[in-house]
Amino acid sequence: MTQDEKKKAAGWAALEYVKPGTIVGVGTGSTVNHFIDALGSIKEKIDGAVSSSEASTEKLKSLGIDVFDLNEVDSLSVYVDGADEINPQNHMIKGGGAALTREKIVAAVAEKFICIVDDTKEVDVLGEFPLPVEVIPMARSYVARQLLKMGGDPVYREGCITDNGNVILDVYGLKITDPVALETQINAIVGVVTNGLFADRGADALLIGAESGVIKK
Repeated sequence: MTQDEKKKAAGWAALEYVKPGTIVGVGTGSTVNHFIDALGSIKEKIDGAVSSSEASTEKLKSLGIDVFDLNEVDSLSVYVDGADEINPQNHMIKGGGAALTREKIVAAVAEKFICIVDDTKEVDVLGEFPLPVEVIPMARSYVARQLLKMGGDPVYREGCITDNGNVILDVYGLKITDPVALETQINAIVGVVTNGLFADRGADALLIGAESGVIKK
């Protein structure tokens, strides 16, 4: 199986967590795009979706799925999203597509977070993938200096403006042995909107597209 076929298998497998008559939380990225295609096949059975990015919103609407503003929704039974890295505790690094803040907000509202990945995303220790940090533009240099003090090597993601009008610092060189503590520590830096560690609220279930099919954890 190609990597894209593995992503597709994981995306379609997530349909089993979607309850009829509900609004579904939808993430962002190449694996999620397959889930959105799958969602399109049962669009008559769901009430609609809440999306974590403009790109996913466009794709959902193109398939005829109603997209709700999160402020109109009290809770979501399920949120389905991918990850850039995931460890055995189901802690994740996300934000390669710069949608981390909205993804974290939608995940917070959902009763269940289903993570869909291909098998290249599994790691023992997070941090080989650079950790994205969304920052208020005027605080970029200050936040970078603070991240340096924490042992990271922050690099400004050139030409990237988030859907919220902010910038991204990608932090290299971290071996993240305590993801929950680091998530809290980075979020406490003034000027940080949020960071791409999804550890305080990790995934409730993991679907991995692999050579043998979809593995559930």
